[in-house]
Amino acid sequence: MPKITTRKITFAGIVAALYAVITIALGFIGYGPVQFRIAEALCILPFFFPASVWGLFVGCIISNLMSPYPLDVVAGALATLIAALCTMWAGKSGRGSVMMKALACLPPVVFNAVIIGALIAYYMVGAVNADVFMAAFMLNGLQVGLGELAVMFVIGLPIMIYFPRTRAFAKLSTQYYYSR
Repeated sequence: MPKITTRKITFAGIVAALYAVITIALGFIGYGPVQFRIAEALCILPFFFPASVWGLFVGCIISNLMSPYPLDVVAGALATLIAALCTMWAGKSGRGSVMMKALACLPPVVFNAVIIGALIAYYMVGAVNADVFMAAFMLNGLQVGLGELAVMFVIGLPIMIYFPRTRAFAKLSTQYYYSR
């Protein structure tokens, strides 16, 4: 069982704060059927730092308190949690390959497209007519998925590739993994 340290809890708290601040500050593009939630680029962190899963989860809960969709607090946080856990698993499978890093960027895209696409469709058309709901779900899922894809592959993947080569990453890794 991984050791829970004060540093890991602090790290998760910083991730939560960053996620919430970035999302709320850029709210005009972070909520709704067409969204580019820039803070989602932080979803790469579990690949390197497993404790960040909980920071992303809490940050998503906090930022979704501002969402126009009340159920987004639960559904959005759940999508982020599941995606972060999958990204963490990918990081444990192999960190060196660019292909594994690209695969690790997919869970946020898939889970947000499905869960948030369904949530927005529900708020738009309700669940009265299955055909209308399914059409709204497909459209909203596609829009959310494309926005997430852009964030994860235009911002997230380059950071995943470049960040481990920096001194900041080396120092952060040392403090994260070898804390007292």
